Amino acid sequence: MLATGSGDKAIRLWNLPDFEELSFSPLLGHSYYVNLLCVQYIWDYAGLLLHGREDYSLGYQERRIASGLVSSQQVHRQICCFSPDSQHLVTGATDNAICVFSIATKQLIRIIEMAHENYVSSLSFTPDNMHIVSGSGNGDLKVWQAQNVHANKAIYYIAECQDLGMSCLAISPTFGSAAPNTQTPGDKTYFLLATCGGDSRINLWDLNTAPKCNTNLRCVLSGHTANVMMVAFSPDGKLLASGAMDKLVKVWCPIVGNVLFTLESHSRYITSVAFSMDNVFLATGSADRTAMIWSLTGAAPGTATDTTPPLIDVDTEGNQPLTSPEGLVSSSSSSVGPKPLLTWSPDDVANWLQEIGLDQYADSFKEQLIDGEEIQNLTNESLSQDLGVKALGHRQKILRAVLVVKEQGFYVSGKPSDDSVPDEYLCPITRQIMTDPVIAADGFSYEEILSVRGWERVTTPVR
Repeated sequence: MLATGSGDKAIRLWNLPDFEELSFSPLLGHSYYVNLLCVQYIWDYAGLLLHGREDYSLGYQERRIASGLVSSQQVHRQICCFSPDSQHLVTGATDNAICVFSIATKQLIRIIEMAHENYVSSLSFTPDNMHIVSGSGNGDLKVWQAQNVHANKAIYYIAECQDLGMSCLAISPTFGSAAPNTQTPGDKTYFLLATCGGDSRINLWDLNTAPKCNTNLRCVLSGHTANVMMVAFSPDGKLLASGAMDKLVKVWCPIVGNVLFTLESHSRYITSVAFSMDNVFLATGSADRTAMIWSLTGAAPGTATDTTPPLIDVDTEGNQPLTSPEGLVSSSSSSVGPKPLLTWSPDDVANWLQEIGLDQYADSFKEQLIDGEEIQNLTNESLSQDLGVKALGHRQKILRAVLVVKEQGFYVSGKPSDDSVPDEYLCPITRQIMTDPVIAADGFSYEEILSVRGWERVTTPVR
């Protein structure tokens, strides 16, 4: 299963390898961007999906039943991470604090106040569940005891682990003490840690947690030309993927420290990278509103190659593009294209209905002269009584698709779609062209008026 979250406030679940959206998808309920997803399998093999978002809260879906994690804090959650044993969830936020939740009780059991001097940007448990590693927006790194809920003082600290702030960190699931049946000299415990950030570099560290906690820089992976947003190890630990603001995804051999191949198909900055559990696929997400699935079967871990793994084109089988929300299809297949919604003709509306799988209503919409202006005024009542859309599910799908088109792809004011505008000119929050941009602490530019409206501590929503 592949889970995707995006600026349309929805979580979508896709079946692999046929790339069909699951029947109970999308998962709705967010009031702002879904920036982060974590998937974990728990004791009885029920899937646990945790989603971090910018609407102040966390939620998760277990066996398709929505549940909430209890917390009184009203802050923007930046990052969340399960412990390897599925017992705990740790979160970081813009209040610089780290929170630990019990999965069994769904209760907050620990708060580390002011864990960092800046917002918490990255978190990970060590594979042995004994420690939590955290990074912040100003680039420092700290290590905490995970099992002692009263130990709120870091046992290790590195200032400016990443110049210009840390975006992400990851720990290899198989290196050193993480490897099954590992025998280490004495009582030594050590892991392989990867960090990345605004300095366009990926740092690989030896992380020693016993008998004494310390780090040693193994090597620096250079090749990106902009902020590296995400890093992720493959489940077998043989590959490391990175995605950056330069629109590139690179796959590295973390042991040798060389790049294996570079993926260049995205048209905007990379927001996420993730490997499948069987090490066969790599999923990449981007601000271009697409998720791409790459087959890694032909890759030779540990051997440098210029061969790019094949991109699985979900359109070739007639399937819906992976991250296209209802009503918004990729520009390569859309007959409506980037036309502003206000200029849609009845024929454009009919084509759009066909694209969202409801072409049986196209003639009715054309007979009633429903164009881009009138479609914005549709209600449940008008759809049922005037347009003959009797099925409640179809009415809701149409109304939801209209909202997506207005918010994500087209503008009713007649402004061009942001697909035609370079991303650096768009505010990451409003997705509109900035007229008075300011640079926030996270290194990104935002519309200045947001600071007046209470966004003084803006952090990036693109993770």
